[in-house]
Amino acid sequence: MRRLRRSESMRALVRETTLEPNDLIYPLFLCPGEGVRREIGSMPGVFNLSIDEAVREAEEVAALGVGGLLLFGLPETKDERGTGAWADDGIVQQGLRAIKNSKAAKKLVLIADVCLCEYTGHGHCGIVVKSGDEFYVENDSSVELLAKAGASLARAGADIVAPSDMMDGRVGAMRKALDAAGCADTPILSYASKFASAFYGPFREAADSAPQFGDRKTYQMDGANIREAMREIDLDVGEGADMILMKPAMPYLDVIRAARARVDVPIGAYQVSGEYSMLQAAFAKGWLERDRAILESLLGIRRAGADFAVTYFAKDAARLLG
Repeated sequence: MRRLRRSESMRALVRETTLEPNDLIYPLFLCPGEGVRREIGSMPGVFNLSIDEAVREAEEVAALGVGGLLLFGLPETKDERGTGAWADDGIVQQGLRAIKNSKAAKKLVLIADVCLCEYTGHGHCGIVVKSGDEFYVENDSSVELLAKAGASLARAGADIVAPSDMMDGRVGAMRKALDAAGCADTPILSYASKFASAFYGPFREAADSAPQFGDRKTYQMDGANIREAMREIDLDVGEGADMILMKPAMPYLDVIRAARARVDVPIGAYQVSGEYSMLQAAFAKGWLERDRAILESLLGIRRAGADFAVTYFAKDAARLLG
């Protein structure tokens, strides 16, 4: 076996899985203001960016050959219905228009995350109602608002809308809303199997989206269930999802592999904030070799079956890949 490992040229010739900059999607967190570039404490090297700064970041990302951006928004104000998610002048809608106006960022695929958690005062991904002493997230009223948000983001210039809320039926409702809004050509990238994970912690600081009570286990998936994940994927594809996104990546590589064997639509995987932050912590301690670990972690996601990876390492990886 070692005959085919003797040199870098030989190893490259027989390499089964490749990683290129255009396989990567870079998340951006948009916030109000001008000239704002505020580092996120738990995510070294990741920032909340005002729109002018986000345009500059997008232009840099495009120059590196990265495939696209995944946009999240931090609105100026929040309310119980998350109205900033579908407002024509919402923070992500503004960001989409600004980035689209940049010639230097033109080739980037712009993906808009669709959820209510960043826009609601309670931090949940849908409409919260009270039943006795208990609170729960209502499904169908939430779906109506999510579909409205997806259509708003598509009209603002999103190349892809990506519902991440895990409400039942939201893909079908969003497809109808997109078609009715004249956005029939806008694809849906569904977070088809999004698990209730401890690895989202740093993101909640970045997006200011931590639940103010309870947790998200009644709508995000139980990490123990792979068969249920396959059912979720089947339902979303059946409702019209053009692509699916698996989240998190590293602790759920088996789910990515099972999904790849099951469906023929493009599959992405999200190397989430906790995966990024723990690697950064290891780099800071000198416990891992930074460059090799970044590329190895992303190659593992591709090898498991993902066609592309959403990662906060996108710029670093693109530079390393040349």
